[in-house]
Amino acid sequence: MLVLILGLVLFLGTHSIRIFADGWRTQQLARRGELGWKAVYSIVSIIGFILIVYGFGLARQHPTLLYVPPMWLRHLNGLFTLIAFILVAAAYVPGNRIKQRLGHPMLAGVKTWAFGHLLATGMLHDVVLFGAFLIWAGVDFMVSRRRDRAMGIVYPAGTLGRDIVTLVVGVVGWAIFAFALHAWLIGVKPM
Repeated sequence: MLVLILGLVLFLGTHSIRIFADGWRTQQLARRGELGWKAVYSIVSIIGFILIVYGFGLARQHPTLLYVPPMWLRHLNGLFTLIAFILVAAAYVPGNRIKQRLGHPMLAGVKTWAFGHLLATGMLHDVVLFGAFLIWAGVDFMVSRRRDRAMGIVYPAGTLGRDIVTLVVGVVGWAIFAFALHAWLIGVKPM
């Protein structure tokens, strides 16, 4: 569990710098330049991600049951995950109304993914992983929206065509992951 927690601290800590230390981040950008800052940020994030994956695998070998969710919550998690994939797609497909409305659909997608997985799983390592991501994404979403309002940031209007592209990309990505990649990468067949 320690490796998982260390990975979460590195990964989510790096991704929280703008939340808790934006002034320090600005100083580092000025000192290292954008490319230098992104290199350090990326290396620490990758190390954190690797530790999360490795630590989660280790923690799964010694499971501690906290609660037993009813079976129907696994199916509900499928719906939450579908919505999460659509939200993540909205972060990358330009000119969609989801991004216009939410401003930060990636963070909303992470919140939705983590919440759904907390409902469907009951092991300690699951609660640590998905709980950490849920708390981080919730705080980051709130801070990012507040920062947007303070800076007067308005996201461009979206179009129906781009909304359809967003939905198709999200649904196709979800289907590929749910029906093929999840079992192969994570070792759990969700559907």
